[in-house]
Amino acid sequence: MTQSHNRERTSGGLVGKAVGKMKEAAASVTGNRDLEREGRLQQAQAESELDAREHATEARHREAQAEVRREQVENELERERLENEVAAQQRERRIEADRARAEREADERARQEQAAAEAERRDERVTAEHAEEQAERSRIAATKQQIGLERQAAEAEQRAQQLDPEGDS
Repeated sequence: MTQSHNRERTSGGLVGKAVGKMKEAAASVTGNRDLEREGRLQQAQAESELDAREHATEARHREAQAEVRREQVENELERERLENEVAAQQRERRIEADRARAEREADERARQEQAAAEAERRDERVTAEHAEEQAERSRIAATKQQIGLERQAAEAEQRAQQLDPEGDS
């Protein structure tokens, strides 16, 4: 082989590997050691290129896996953040519901206490009215008794006057 032959650009990949094998086979038949060496070098270069491509493919695959994992981690973090946010909202709703229930219960207790106080005032008023009515009946009865006693005293005096018209007293 000549110098210009060595400077030729060799094909890479599977085609380059096949061409290298063909050169090596042709050199074996012709006994051309330069061509045989060139064929082996071309095969080695093609294998190196194939290995490089394979490594690059594996690297891209690992990068893609790493990206998928990163996205999974990000999604998991986002899911946890959202779960925490939902839990916080649920806690706030429970707190608000508890506060509203406590307010309603306090309002109901206040209404019950107010109703009880009003009932007690009514009962006291009714009791006072009954006491006043009883006192009025007692006063009327006492007045009637007094009138009756005064009548009896007047009648007794009248009888005493009739019995002793001159009143020796």
